[in-house]
Order: sequence, then C-alpha cells, then structure tokens
Amino acid sequence: MAELKAQGIHFLAYINPYLIKDGEMYNYCKEKGYLIKNSAGEIYHIKSTTFDAGMMDLTHPDMVKYLKETIIIKNMLELGIDGYMADFGEYLPVDSVLYSSEDAKILHNEWPVIWARINREAVNDSGREKDVFFFTRSGYNAAQKYTTIMWNGDQHTDYSYDYGMPCVIPASINLGFSGLCATHSDVGGYISFGSLRRDAELFVRWMEMNTFSLLMRTHETVRPENNAQYDDEKVIKYSVKLTNVHKLIKPYLLHCMKETADGLPVMRAPFYEFNDMAEYKSDYVYMLGSDIFVAPVLLAGADRKKLFLPQGEWVHMFSGKSYQSGEQIVDAPLGSPAVFYRKDSEHKDLFEKVKNIN
Repeated sequence: MAELKAQGIHFLAYINPYLIKDGEMYNYCKEKGYLIKNSAGEIYHIKSTTFDAGMMDLTHPDMVKYLKETIIIKNMLELGIDGYMADFGEYLPVDSVLYSSEDAKILHNEWPVIWARINREAVNDSGREKDVFFFTRSGYNAAQKYTTIMWNGDQHTDYSYDYGMPCVIPASINLGFSGLCATHSDVGGYISFGSLRRDAELFVRWMEMNTFSLLMRTHETVRPENNAQYDDEKVIKYSVKLTNVHKLIKPYLLHCMKETADGLPVMRAPFYEFNDMAEYKSDYVYMLGSDIFVAPVLLAGADRKKLFLPQGEWVHMFSGKSYQSGEQIVDAPLGSPAVFYRKDSEHKDLFEKVKNIN
C-alpha cells in the first residue's frame, strides 16, 4: 500500500455497524455485551444482505470506544486508508433494547446521525481530519454536521426511472433541499442481479453525470465480471477525458462548497435559480451551483438531447456553441454531454477550457 501511495494512488475502505454472526469481532463484542439486545435479553440478530449479524450498540460507551480505536483507527486509518464508505446505519429496530435504556422508537431517526458522529470523531481522533473523508447513505437532521458527503444508495445498473441512473437526480435535489448539500452517486450503479448488466454506454453516461457533481467515484457492482468497468477498452478513453474535466472544474466545485455554508445545495433544481421553468417541468435536469446546467442523457442509444434552457444565454461546455433560452435539441455523443454554462459566468474562463480536453 505504501508503495502505491507513493505513486499517488490512494485507498478507500468499507465499514458498517453490523458484525457477522460468529465472526471474530462479533464474538468479542458478544462477550463484552456490546451488541443490541431484544426484549428477551438476547442478541438481536438481523439479516444484513445475505448473512445474519449482530448490531453494534452505539449507546454503549465501550462499544463506541472499540469501534473508534480498534476498528476504524487501528484497522483502517493507521494502515493507510484515506477514506471509506460508512454504510447502513438506518436499521435500528424499534423494539431494540439499548444499553442506555433509551426508547428505540424515539432514537430510531437519530441513529444515522449517531453513526455519522462516531465516524467523524474517530477520524478527528486519528489526527487525519484534513486528509481522510468518509461518505454515508443514511441520515437525519444534523447528519451533514458530521459526514463528509452523502451518496444516493444502491441504484440498479440501468436507465429505469425508479431505481436506475435517472433516480439519482431527484434524489440529489431532495437531499439538497433537506439540508444535505453535498451528495453524489456510484458511477454506473451497483445492483446488477439477474438480467441487470451494465454496458459501456450506460457506464459512460453515468460518468458524464457524475463529472458534474462533487465526487466522481466508480463502483464495480455486485458482479464485476458481468459489468463494464472504468478501464475496459470501450470505456477507458472516456474515463481519462471526464476525470480530467472533473479535475479542471475543481475550483468551481470548491466555490459551490463554500455556498453550502449558507445552506445552498451544490446540486439544485433549476427552479431554485430561475422563475421561467414552470412550463417545462422535468425532474431529470439540475443546476451545479448557479452557473452550470446539466441535462444527462437517460436513454440507451441516444446521441441527442431535447431540453429546455433557462433564461439567459448559455454555452455548451464541450463544443463552445452558444444557445438562447427555450427548448433546444442538442447533439450529445458519448463523452460530450448536454452541459452548459452561463455565458456571463465569472468562471467562464475556466469553463472554456473544457472543450479543449480530448
């Protein structure tokens, strides 16, 4: 790991608050009384994906100490991990019996915040708060105080509007309006059971969308061998181009992050910025900050995008072509998505450089 980090390669890890039944950590926590109980005083087991698990009692101070010092700091951060997914955290059964004697029904919604807070404290205690980030999917009021960034959960590897790529957009907008201003999704989705298979086109379209979000992070899916990956022959040139675009617009993303201090989400519905969108209602376009309008291609085989541009004059970021407000049909071949910036943006000198990236 140290050798690869010297080359600029960093490592992410994974954690959740469940311990697989009869595993080493489970047995240790069982012996110490660190796991949530049921009304009979026995360990409350749940089904976590495909295995039975015990739940860490996050109201037990010794459980929290073990989680922070041994699991997160010793077994992750001190090994050189630079970030991680702090998964789950939302499944506190309302009939749980907690160490603190608090009512689980009352604490249920607060549980994801407690989970995020413990992770934040562990990172801070390690002294690496400036260079380690973690991301969460569960939350409640004040979760944004602790997590670095939210992600939208586990989408299907398809274009379905209920569970696939399109659902990321309203989910991100809703999170933003709920006070969780920093969000992103798994590039390409995650759930790929049965007939679900991610091809190169879907992967690139998703990558185009996430290029214009705070975090561009791929996921290999449930079945990596059956799904397109970032380094596949048909994908790699787009991976290079779009990651370079994402890197280029970093100053603008940092500008957007500063605005979150005032409660402004990074990904916003166009109506937040404009008052002329009532006649064209779409839940599947968004603003990145105040100056970038994004209309992802959400149809397999499409190379053009029909959209409605808000008031003002706009420039297509990948071609440099100018457009007026109103309904437009825009060429959108792979690698050149329908993304526009305000022609009078104070960041236009930065955005103009995108069209030169190949």
